[in-house]
Amino acid sequence: MHLSFIIPAYNERLRIGDTLEKAQTYFASQPYDAEIIVVDDGSNDGTAHLVRGSFPEVRLIEYTPNRGKGHAVRTGMLAAEGDYRVFSDADGSTPVGDLEKLWPHFEDGADVVIGSRTVPDADVQVRQALYRQTMGRIFNVFVQLLAIKGFPDTQCGFKGFTRAASEDIFPRMTIPGFGFDAEALFIAQKHGFRIDQVGVRWVNSPTSSVNAVRDSARMLRDLVLIRLRDMRQKYD
Repeated sequence: MHLSFIIPAYNERLRIGDTLEKAQTYFASQPYDAEIIVVDDGSNDGTAHLVRGSFPEVRLIEYTPNRGKGHAVRTGMLAAEGDYRVFSDADGSTPVGDLEKLWPHFEDGADVVIGSRTVPDADVQVRQALYRQTMGRIFNVFVQLLAIKGFPDTQCGFKGFTRAASEDIFPRMTIPGFGFDAEALFIAQKHGFRIDQVGVRWVNSPTSSVNAVRDSARMLRDLVLIRLRDMRQKYD
């Protein structure tokens, strides 16, 4: 299997269908084998029922109760069979076709390639609300201070890993919530994996389930936990 395309989903019944249709159409035209994995993170709106009934070719992993996006991505990554493993948000904010931007970096030796909405070649077509952008910038300041430097957008939901990187990074991860992105990159850097960033297209979804205040506070707590766990050699 060349590629595993992993979509974490929590109460995404109204949005995931369009994303899966576009993904299946895209992969049908590619010369390589690919699997689509949806990890239903304890949804109660019929997300799993929709995927199971309308997209039987999609590999569905489901569990209860809701554990958080980080747990869902980790579950999908560890269940994946692809030589390359990419996770993407269920709302399709970054189109599946942007996978083509990752391959040159992998071919050049990158172990991890992350999408970014802030580098010069990014194409942000619909931006987040100004207050979300501001909170995102503030959060990234803390990311730079407490976790990992050099990446101005650690939270973009479009990241790819080689098989070797995935199998080394994700078993070590501990954070189930939105702070998992920073933890994954921290572990990757600590263990010497090469991380590249690439500008991606982005169309913000106005129906995002992220609570800017509550989830930002939780992510800040997660950054402190990353630092404390590293001091206790939990990521060695």
